[in-house]
Amino acid sequence: MKFSYQFSNLLGTVYKKGDLLFSPDGNSVISPVGNKISIFDLKNNKSATLPVESRFNYTALDLSPNGRFLLAIDDAGKAFYISMVTQTILHTYHFKRKVSRVKFSPDGKYFAICKESLVFVYKAPGYSVGELNPFELVKCMRGAYDDTSCIDWSSDSKVIAIGSKDMITRIYGINRFANFGIQSLGSHRDAIIACFFEENSLDITTIGRNGHLTVWECNIELADLKLWVPEEVVQTEDDDEKPDDVDDSRAESTEDQEKADKRREKEISMEEEEVATILSYKRASRHYLKELIKDNPKATLISAAYHKSTHMLVTGFSNGAFFLHEMPDVNLIHSLSISEQNINSLAINNTGDWIALGCSKLGQLVVWEWQSETYVMKQQGHYNNMYCLDYSPDGQFIVTGGGDGKVKIWNTLTGFCVVTFNEHTSAVTGVQFSKNRKSVISASLDGTVRLFDMIRYRNYRTYTSPRPAQFSCVAMDNTAEFAAAGGQDTFEIYLWSMRNHRLLEVLCGHEGPVVSISFSPSVSGTTLASVSWDKTIKIWNTIESGSDHETIEMQSSVVCVAYRPDGEQLAVATLDGQISFFETKFANQTGYIDGKKDLGAGRSDTDLITAKQNLKGKSFTSLCYTADGECILAGGQSKNVCIYHVGEALLMTKFEITQNRSLDGVDDFISRRNMSEYGNLALVEKREEGDVSIKLPGVKKGDMAARSFKPEVRVYGIHFSPTGTAWAAASTEGLIVYSLDQGMMFDPFFLDESITPDSVKKTVKSKEWSKALMMAIKLNEKPLLQEVLESVPHQDIELTARTMPVMYAERVLQFVGLALESTRHIEYYLLWVEHLLTSHGQHLRQTSAESMPLLLTLEKSVNRRHDDLSKLCDFNKYTLEYVLRQAKMRQAKLEAQQATDDDEEVMCVDD
Repeated sequence: MKFSYQFSNLLGTVYKKGDLLFSPDGNSVISPVGNKISIFDLKNNKSATLPVESRFNYTALDLSPNGRFLLAIDDAGKAFYISMVTQTILHTYHFKRKVSRVKFSPDGKYFAICKESLVFVYKAPGYSVGELNPFELVKCMRGAYDDTSCIDWSSDSKVIAIGSKDMITRIYGINRFANFGIQSLGSHRDAIIACFFEENSLDITTIGRNGHLTVWECNIELADLKLWVPEEVVQTEDDDEKPDDVDDSRAESTEDQEKADKRREKEISMEEEEVATILSYKRASRHYLKELIKDNPKATLISAAYHKSTHMLVTGFSNGAFFLHEMPDVNLIHSLSISEQNINSLAINNTGDWIALGCSKLGQLVVWEWQSETYVMKQQGHYNNMYCLDYSPDGQFIVTGGGDGKVKIWNTLTGFCVVTFNEHTSAVTGVQFSKNRKSVISASLDGTVRLFDMIRYRNYRTYTSPRPAQFSCVAMDNTAEFAAAGGQDTFEIYLWSMRNHRLLEVLCGHEGPVVSISFSPSVSGTTLASVSWDKTIKIWNTIESGSDHETIEMQSSVVCVAYRPDGEQLAVATLDGQISFFETKFANQTGYIDGKKDLGAGRSDTDLITAKQNLKGKSFTSLCYTADGECILAGGQSKNVCIYHVGEALLMTKFEITQNRSLDGVDDFISRRNMSEYGNLALVEKREEGDVSIKLPGVKKGDMAARSFKPEVRVYGIHFSPTGTAWAAASTEGLIVYSLDQGMMFDPFFLDESITPDSVKKTVKSKEWSKALMMAIKLNEKPLLQEVLESVPHQDIELTARTMPVMYAERVLQFVGLALESTRHIEYYLLWVEHLLTSHGQHLRQTSAESMPLLLTLEKSVNRRHDDLSKLCDFNKYTLEYVLRQAKMRQAKLEAQQATDDDEEVMCVDD
């Protein structure tokens, strides 16, 4: 079992807060997702998360004009200069204060940041601009009486406009110009939200928070700006080459006279130019955009974006509406409302066709094509926390349930949400895929258990209890014939038949809420294990004995139960932080793990006890066995996820899922900046009433009535992929996926000194296919193994697969299953799969427990390629039908035309 799992992707969360960006080609959207950054490829329909993590949430982002560098700044003012080519951090810089905006100049040589009432301009490092010294300060711009809120550069990167909350927009020059000074543009009655220069012009548009839009015209062009020349003597080349025979006194007097004449001429010419071309602005027009929102007069303008080449302005309001206007006449082009919450960020791609909108409160990211009025992408995570998850049998999909009552299906390959079911009216507490991947079952606190069809994407059946009950967990057996759900308030377990959809049994016996249930994964097993807060584990034989059960007493309340993949072992987690193991045949305890110290303490800002005392209340709340059953994955009320070896009861590795200090409970100690002589300042909430924000015992979400609160970091659910190559955790930040990096791992297999890449290639040239393939497997280098495998002629595949030993055949099958996801030689690799399974299928059936991850990986790859090819074939099929139909219509038209021509010829002959 390998434990080199690395962070792979972040699902379930598409936008938190901050600036949205489009890539220079306009095909990708860059979105800040908490303390991580996700990239959504709209052309290839994929998403990826950069392996860059900050200690606080990102808020200000901007991309260099060439798309190679990303500047991301978090809440604490720490800047990360990231290379988009290598996806690594090149440099970090701490601004010590919160930065509201950052903007690269159009030529990529500078970037400006807004920090409080100041704006700083730095040189942008990079080979393209010839500057390698990072964050070299060029200029500091002062003058604002309040915090600065927006920045925009002129097209030639010489002039910068700065908007502030003091309702004034100021124009500065990066260099000193002779006919230019600091310009202050007023006429607004609220804070400036955005300001935009026109392309190749100094004309500017300013927008206030109250919806006032003002268009300003400049009396000069960009080319008319004159650099200021200091009044100092500029030596000429003739001065240095003065002849020796010339009298010095005479030369100095003549020289001084010439310099005085030149200075006088220069002053006169500059005075004439200043009188003629001094820069000034006049207000051309003023518009009130809020008039378009008649149903909500209290709505305010939150964000704006401007596409300079097409003169298109997009504005977003606090009621979820956004408008498109054509500038400078401010003609309304399009209007739409996507939600009822703030549109916090807007972005337009390079062609001006797509508009990206982000809503932080809903966690929603929308890309809208305004010309066709269609969604290019519409993704939204769970509104509240994500409480449960489950992998599909082939590992291609993940189903999640959240506190918002929604059930979402996520594609692990693309990272996008496939479908959302919103039939539940309360929090979803349990979800599970059926073994045939055709249906999903979910349980909710609304008292219903629902079945969803994964083919037609609909809720086709709903189960309820005889008397109203809140369901806290759900399970489905291996054959998808029975479903069970545990009651949170009735302390009962309800069993339904999924064939006739009737309630079969109500299992009574628990004296506390039933928090977790699980069916035995054995083929013919209908054994059900349930745990409760009454400190008992009950094992039910649901079909043969009905309500008769076996009870195992525990020392503490039990919160989770999980079966080993072969069904011969049972693991339970208790509130005292222990994981106990029982063999299922005789219900004897075989071992236990004390994992309390591995959880990590974590102290909230408002905790009145230390982290050491807080650790006593921590426990694991979710368990899952690995694919081979040797190890177990455990997560709970902390930021750590642990993998233990079951047989040795040892901690194999521990993963820290987040370092985000914007969440509560990440640090073990409270910062001394928050400690005063009167106590912890975090206990005093900043509001007029002075209420204390002390959370109640057992509260998971935080005080929702508080003006500001930090969600506490937790791992609500974990699950291992059936293929054994990845695992996922449902946490406060979203659905975090960790996977093995197959390409970077060197894992030799029975390697000896005689096996080298050269010897393998020599064996291939001698056409000893089976020997060469076994040598490549021993060396276990992916490029070499692929070269040897694809060099085997298709007519020799059957013989090579038949003569290969079983242990090598499993390795080849594993490589083929991974290669099928990306290769173009689909038929060739499917021939390998067919002959390997035909020759060694009997052995794989006998060792099904060990070979199950291998077969599931193969099934996942085949299903994915089938889905891709079926869509392509259907498209080609309908296209060919259309072409044939057009050909038939054209042939019929030609035949009719020919018949008409023949009739006309006959009539002419008769005449």
